[in-house]
Amino acid sequence: MLTSVSSFPTDAPSNLGTVVSVRGSVVDVRFSQRLPSYLHRLNAGEDGSVVIEVIAHLNAEVVRGIALTPTSGLARGSPVVDGGHSLKVPVGRALLGRMFNVFGTPIDKREPLGEVEWRSIHQAAVPLMQQSTQSKILETGIKVIDVLAPIERGGKAGLFGGAGVGKTVLITEMIHNMVSQHQGISLFCGIGERSREAEELYREMQAAGVLDQTIMVFGQMNEPPGARFRVGHAALTMAEYFRDDAHQDVLLLIDNIFRFIQAGQEVSGLMGELPSRVGYQPTLATELAALEERISSTSTGAITSVQAVYVPADDFTDPAAVHTFGHLSASIVLSRKRASEGFYPAVDPLRSSSKMLMPMIAGQRHYTTALAVRQTLATYDELKDMIAMLGMAELSAADRQIVYRARRLERFLTQPFFSTEQFTSKPGRLVPLEAALEGCDRILNDDFADYPESALYMIGDIEEAIP
Repeated sequence: MLTSVSSFPTDAPSNLGTVVSVRGSVVDVRFSQRLPSYLHRLNAGEDGSVVIEVIAHLNAEVVRGIALTPTSGLARGSPVVDGGHSLKVPVGRALLGRMFNVFGTPIDKREPLGEVEWRSIHQAAVPLMQQSTQSKILETGIKVIDVLAPIERGGKAGLFGGAGVGKTVLITEMIHNMVSQHQGISLFCGIGERSREAEELYREMQAAGVLDQTIMVFGQMNEPPGARFRVGHAALTMAEYFRDDAHQDVLLLIDNIFRFIQAGQEVSGLMGELPSRVGYQPTLATELAALEERISSTSTGAITSVQAVYVPADDFTDPAAVHTFGHLSASIVLSRKRASEGFYPAVDPLRSSSKMLMPMIAGQRHYTTALAVRQTLATYDELKDMIAMLGMAELSAADRQIVYRARRLERFLTQPFFSTEQFTSKPGRLVPLEAALEGCDRILNDDFADYPESALYMIGDIEEAIP
């Protein structure tokens, strides 16, 4: 899946220039007629295959740009054409089921797009007056997330987890439920993804039957930093069409938001900007906010984002992590330990949290039930060492009761997924929030104390535990 240049429409008169210098991805270009505007797209080289984005005006004749494609073959004196506009990507329903690069070119080896509308990737965020002021919970149909770390409709949730703990499976399931429950569109944006991961995800979504309501956009790890830095903006432009024009809800999945910051750091270094704390770009907060603030809800639709977050060296005081957390309304933490114990999805109920879990937003009942579930699981976690050393017999009757409830809750919060049916032979379950809360309440009230723990494992609503 190599980067290729799209056949975007050219609607401006030719403005010709020549290359003055090439230093890696940094290209200086002289224009004798007029200077291209900031963020304009330039095409350089004899065949126009090198795409450059204008980053700075050096003087009255020379602009400095960052190449979004490899600059091999470019030399002093090479011709440059000002496209007359910024980078554009296609939008519309024709994009569904397809995979694109930062230029809006299909990279899935299928037929060309045909006649579609093209829009600039640089769009302003929705004005505050037009944004929805109501905080609503977006039901995912996944019990452990809806009960303990509910996602905000039009908000941003962080997905934390290492390799092999089920991030991709969870993302695929969310896409499936978004399509079936909310008749929404899903858009997957891979920033700094490995080519192998992109290809595997494409095939998995195809197998799960969710690809026809999904758009995939990739700026891969082997591409120049300029391409990786702009792929998030390209994906958001596609998502904004469905929110603002088609009036549909969009689930935007970003993997990985840290790679966006990292690409910005590389671009800043190439431009010779003075580094800030820990070597990050001085414009880190502004660049991240410009991307994140475009993710919002209006009266007609919402873009809800789930972002995989890499925390450098597990240091939560790192500037990249600090600025990212400031934009998130929910944190979903995946645990390798829970995955090894067979609890899927492997969401850690004690480390996951959400700003939506307040009585005035989630409702008093949801808040009370979630608090009781969390307290029960936290007490069980504290008692595990004692149980391992002395056994259950040494616990008080009250503590034993808590352990029994907690073990049943742990199993009830597991769930068979639609996206894993072919591997587990268990039909997937989409559980409404009300049914998930009802099940937790009944377990906390000891209604299932006489049932074996295994009866609550990998089921949908609580009624399935009754033979």
